[in-house]
Amino acid sequence: MSLPIEKYALIGDCHTAALVGCDGSIDWLCFPRFDSGACFAALLGGPEHGRWLLAPTAVIRRVTRQYRADTLVLQTDFETDEGSVRLIDYMPASDERWDVVRIVEGLRGSVALRMELVVRFDYGSIVPWVRRAGDVLLMTAGPDTLELTGSTAVTGENMRTVAEFSVTPGQRESFVLNYRPSHHATREPLDAELSLKETEAFWHEWSGRCKYEGRWRGAVMRSLLTLKALTYKPTGGIVAAPTTSLPEQPGGVRNWDYRFCWLRDATFTLNALLLAGYVKEATDWREWLLRAVAGSPRDLQILYGVTGVRRLDEFELPWLPGYQGAVPVRIGNAASRQFQLDVYGEVMDTLHLARVSGLDAEPAAWGFQLAMLEFLESSWKLPDEGLWEVRGPPRHFTHSKVMAWVAFDRCIKYAERDGLDAPLERWRQIRTAIHEEVCLMGFDAASNTFVQSYDSPLLDASLLLIPQVGFLPPDDPRVLGTIAAIERDLVVGGLVLRYSTESGVDALPAGEGAFLPCSFWLADSFLLTGRREEGEALFERLLALCNDVGLLAEEYDPRARRMLGNFPQALTHMALVNTARLASMPAHEVTRACERRERPTAARATPASGAR
Repeated sequence: MSLPIEKYALIGDCHTAALVGCDGSIDWLCFPRFDSGACFAALLGGPEHGRWLLAPTAVIRRVTRQYRADTLVLQTDFETDEGSVRLIDYMPASDERWDVVRIVEGLRGSVALRMELVVRFDYGSIVPWVRRAGDVLLMTAGPDTLELTGSTAVTGENMRTVAEFSVTPGQRESFVLNYRPSHHATREPLDAELSLKETEAFWHEWSGRCKYEGRWRGAVMRSLLTLKALTYKPTGGIVAAPTTSLPEQPGGVRNWDYRFCWLRDATFTLNALLLAGYVKEATDWREWLLRAVAGSPRDLQILYGVTGVRRLDEFELPWLPGYQGAVPVRIGNAASRQFQLDVYGEVMDTLHLARVSGLDAEPAAWGFQLAMLEFLESSWKLPDEGLWEVRGPPRHFTHSKVMAWVAFDRCIKYAERDGLDAPLERWRQIRTAIHEEVCLMGFDAASNTFVQSYDSPLLDASLLLIPQVGFLPPDDPRVLGTIAAIERDLVVGGLVLRYSTESGVDALPAGEGAFLPCSFWLADSFLLTGRREEGEALFERLLALCNDVGLLAEEYDPRARRMLGNFPQALTHMALVNTARLASMPAHEVTRACERRERPTAARATPASGAR
């Protein structure tokens, strides 16, 4: 049975990642990149579907673990009646090869350990052909080969590779698992100890460039390291999470593949990276974005593969029983075929933020933006599936319309600033028309709140972003009314739901956890509206939800007190960094956080009277 989600830690090499359990198991690993066929799939099945266990054989009395300071090198200490041992897990930072390294060090007494490796390719469905080549154990199936080397002899046992050994104080034993395409030659064995030093040096150098020195540096640094680990270095793309089908509801069907790059995350990502001074990573992300969206604006997708690939067909894996029985297990994501109006605004906002933040201009971007706005001139009036990728009928989502306004607003500002040739008068008219329509159709004056869509009285946590994108100022009565309504109707156990799943808006069974990014957005709203004490208190509560190594999932169940959804979640950690930014500012400067959007004076107009 898979461990609770929060019992895992992340290791990675900026190509792929693995989840390491507090019991010494690696239960999820994709080689050679995040969205490739998984070598291990135990999170979604059982040990027979793939796992790498390395732990004491005696009863474990206590487990403590941590990352070595500001790195992605994981250190787990096991206490037993026999003594204690330390397990060091990491993935070397290399552009030439892909490895997972596990080193065991004796600390006290003589401790017996067992290593058990179960390799199953293609998401736990294919048993590889296993053979020896000297000191190397080769495991091959079709295009993939794993090579296991180590300082301890291994044997075969019931379709598993095992080793049993003991360590005493100061003794270190290591195992290295390398991936290569099966048609490539066997690689030279990795020097585990030398590689460990090089990998620590790599992460120390990277984390040493962080410019954030505020009160919450530890949490910010861990979030930034997580975002870096979720980066596919060859392209600069950042996946939403390294996993698929970890449920948003225990035993439920809200199980999605998150191993892709979402355009909606673009501005949050850029904000987080630039805040900390990671200009190269921010530039790489922008370049990935421009390559991925290149082509006709009509064909823009909401998500892409890490290489920019567009075909992400969704299918199910019926042979996997799912994480703790949650089915189906899905690969690919059908949301890639949805029309989501908000992504046009998110792309424009990202490019605007890049320019005002001083990133070198990308000359080709302006031509693409012109084509995108030409498409939006009529398409902004269409219904869409919205930010949350509902699998129900399209609607006129308020947040989507706000982001269409953002698209025009940012391009107008850029053209005005640099004197570019553009149909500014027509764009200004459309920007005004969208603003007026949203304030009329997306606002319910009777309840003094913006609503999820034009045809519904329901609330939506995405409405908390209205002041953050500059559509209205934080002190606007409609913004304050919306925040109050969300506090009243969407907060459960002090955390924020995305929307009411009982409404049937997404055509799925009701029920899911609180959405952690939305909870950070509420903390932002408190800070922006002068409720600093409440904002900091909520932020501290959210930080307390991090697991023992500082990681957060997509959602949290405040009743069961456990994490839900794919893990770790990039959007959650981006939101954490951005909230830390606001909370670190002096109170009198917080309201300036949206000034880069240069809100138009008209945004302070008196709220429209009457209902929607």
